Amino acid sequence: MRLKDKEITQQNEMDEIMEKAQVCRLAVSYHDMPYIIPMNFGYSNQVLYFHSAGEGLKLSILRENPQASFEVDINTEIVPSEHGCDWSMRYQSVVGFGEVEFIEGIEAKREGMTIIMQHYSDKVSVFKDSQLAGVTLFKLKINTMTGKKSG
Repeated sequence: MRLKDKEITQQNEMDEIMEKAQVCRLAVSYHDMPYIIPMNFGYSNQVLYFHSAGEGLKLSILRENPQASFEVDINTEIVPSEHGCDWSMRYQSVVGFGEVEFIEGIEAKREGMTIIMQHYSDKVSVFKDSQLAGVTLFKLKINTMTGKKSG
């Protein structure tokens, strides 16, 4: 990272950002073109969990190339100034890279969906087997992640 004073190096600080973020932007490569998707997610032990319908472009891409990256951010705020070039922004963010694995089996899907739901609510979620059978779940095992903060 170019500006070391903005770098977040502590894993617990990055985990806190991951836990507070509401949206994860998942980035994949599609025929040498970037493709980015904002998604709901769950996070546990440096693994991101996502759910999806059974078909779609992102799934086709991930089945062909499971390498992916992600970005989350929190506490974003514009800091205006008298001069245009002096405007700034406050934020905390995490960017990382990893490999996607599809989750198979009802109990594994139940575990993944529970992690996703716990990200957004303290309520205990119950999933019917028929619901889980109709959803596609995948996880991104994070290989590397870096954090950054400003302001």
